[in-house]
Amino acid sequence: MPLKIDRLNLMLGLAIVLSVFSSSSVMAAKVSFKEFCPQLVGQWAGDAAKAGEIPKKVAVTGFCSHDQRQLILSVSIGTRAPFSETWWFREQGEQVLLTYYDGVSQEKQQLFSLYQQNGDYSLLGEGVVNARPALIQLLFDAQTQTQAQNQAGGWQWTQNIQYLDDDIDRYQLFRGIEMTPVAPSP
Repeated sequence: MPLKIDRLNLMLGLAIVLSVFSSSSVMAAKVSFKEFCPQLVGQWAGDAAKAGEIPKKVAVTGFCSHDQRQLILSVSIGTRAPFSETWWFREQGEQVLLTYYDGVSQEKQQLFSLYQQNGDYSLLGEGVVNARPALIQLLFDAQTQTQAQNQAGGWQWTQNIQYLDDDIDRYQLFRGIEMTPVAPSP
């Protein structure tokens, strides 16, 4: 029998999520999409893989609309699909609507709440993954510049799930995408 998810269970799940996302001294706070959108503009490159798979090279391009209410991330090259994946984030009041399309399957939509802590951003929402109810987290973890490697900062984008019909009270990695800035051509 499928688990019926009521408001209390959802709030309990979000409390667990926020406790995982927060450190002992600082809690994650809701943040405006206008603060998040321009952070991901540009050309990025790195490795991407689902949990248990061999990483593949990918290119990510980020575009933020002039009014900073829409963000498009295009992930291409090493994706499973023969076409680029399109991640279209749109501000919808206090929430963010994501429309995902991989060029093959039917497009998918999901509503998220946006949080920030220490420069990292987390989009949290409730949905269905593998025909199971789940909390879904898209975490953009800011990578700091390291002088030893002479690398500019970037993002570690992880797509995490926590099944609501399971006793495991933590996120499981679904997929990770490394986003290192690509220097413009001279």
